[in-house]
Amino acid sequence: MTANAPPTETVGLYGADASAARQRAAFRAGEVPVAVYGMGKIGLPLSLVYAEATGAVTGVDIDPGRVAALNDGANPFDHEPGVSSLLSNAVADGRFVATTDGEAAASAARVHVIVVPTVIDGDDDPDLAALEAAAETVRAGLDPGDAVFVESTVPPGTCADVIGPILTAGDREPGEFGLAHTPERTASGRALEDIRGSYPKIVGGVDAESARVAEFVYDELTDNEVIRTSDARTAECVKLFEGVYRDVNIALANELATLTDEFGVDVVETIEAANTQPFCDILTPGAGVGGHCIPYYPYFLLDGIDDRAALIRTARDVNERMPGFVVETLVDQLEATGSVDGATVALFGVAYRAGVPETRASPAIDIAHRLDRLGATVLAVDPILDALPEMPGEHVPLDEIAARDVDAAVLVTAHNEFDDFDWTAFERTGPDGERTGIPVVDGRQALDLSATAHDVYTVGRGWE
Repeated sequence: MTANAPPTETVGLYGADASAARQRAAFRAGEVPVAVYGMGKIGLPLSLVYAEATGAVTGVDIDPGRVAALNDGANPFDHEPGVSSLLSNAVADGRFVATTDGEAAASAARVHVIVVPTVIDGDDDPDLAALEAAAETVRAGLDPGDAVFVESTVPPGTCADVIGPILTAGDREPGEFGLAHTPERTASGRALEDIRGSYPKIVGGVDAESARVAEFVYDELTDNEVIRTSDARTAECVKLFEGVYRDVNIALANELATLTDEFGVDVVETIEAANTQPFCDILTPGAGVGGHCIPYYPYFLLDGIDDRAALIRTARDVNERMPGFVVETLVDQLEATGSVDGATVALFGVAYRAGVPETRASPAIDIAHRLDRLGATVLAVDPILDALPEMPGEHVPLDEIAARDVDAAVLVTAHNEFDDFDWTAFERTGPDGERTGIPVVDGRQALDLSATAHDVYTVGRGWE
């Protein structure tokens, strides 16, 4: 049996009369084919963990190039430990196959897992177009007894109010199939570890049987406990609450950091000392908050809330202002001796997080746009990116930036590759042999330039 050739007789889990032991045996034997819709940075590792537990998994994606690569065993996310070997083995063993034919995959599957991106539009409203399209694909092959799990992060009520009506359009009826929210709790760079059980798995169904099936399936995947919430809406809020907690906490740290000069203290040192009290856990300030999660979750939670939830809105505003604070700090120092207009500024780090080649909502993008509008030339240095996202700037290799004439620099993302960079390369020597430096803003408390002539501003510490 392979993922291309599911068993002649398949087993549905929702409303099944078979014992739990029989259902478990069927699942482990590949008699419950699984389709995972969305072969992104979460969907692919999730598919492979499913493939470890059951022998018939189909990964669905709209990108023919990605599908072809996956069927050749080529991993597009080489920063994820263990994925490459797991993929090649699953493909060779026939436990995993990828396809662009979502309807065919849906027709063959009994468990459908949707893990496509959910974003916000230009008005900060949730954009669920990809999720809705995936649900329509699932509907085309949905059979009684099937189960649909939504792993994508969504606004509260999405399963019941958006996905459910899509799945029941036509000749399907509520109660014929299961529908549950099973939010992913996965960080880039540790996807397999997290999916297999770094944290408890949350599941919540639109009805009790949906919740039972979700709990049953994920208990086969995770080494951790499975927590069943009272309903799908509660499960949807869990991931959002996690993200908003971090956003608010980071905003507190960032707001304190902007007051370093007024307080006359090193805010980072003060936070570290405060956190020795077990009831205090302030996070670390920085140049901004990026990624696929935290910048978006508050807007999912605020959808339809009118003008309430002032704390959540204020926290998001504080964090969105941090790139501007970085630029203002740099500009003030540049204009003390010259002008930002016509200056060349090196941005170190464009990826939103160190060691992760992803740029979604990276503060470096905002910083580059702000500098460009002020007339500066941006040189972007990021050794883990093959190309820059859509932003002003020239992508300069790390081993070439020292030869460029740079007037200022910002460390946005503290990649390990920057640890050995010789910052004295940006110093200038006058006729009398005196060394002069450039303004440097350290957005991650990662630089020790005390042996250089540079003027260094560290976010949360001030000028050194």
